Amino acid sequence: MTKLEKLEHEVQRFSRAELTTFRNWFRKYDSNEWDRQIEDDALSGKLDKMVKEALTEDKAGKTRKL
Repeated sequence: MTKLEKLEHEVQRFSRAELTTFRNWFRKYDSNEWDRQIEDDALSGKLDKMVKEALTEDKAGKTRKL
């Protein structure tokens, strides 16, 4: 049994209260990891091409205000 399978089995055994607590923790953890990944990508230059394209489209009037 893999670590993931063990974790899935444990989560299935959570009470409703435990599942709610776990879900809230995981949402925050996942959100923080996503933010960290975006920051790492931005600092490494992985997003530079997309930023340049977006700015070019904005200057050409191909965007709209949100």
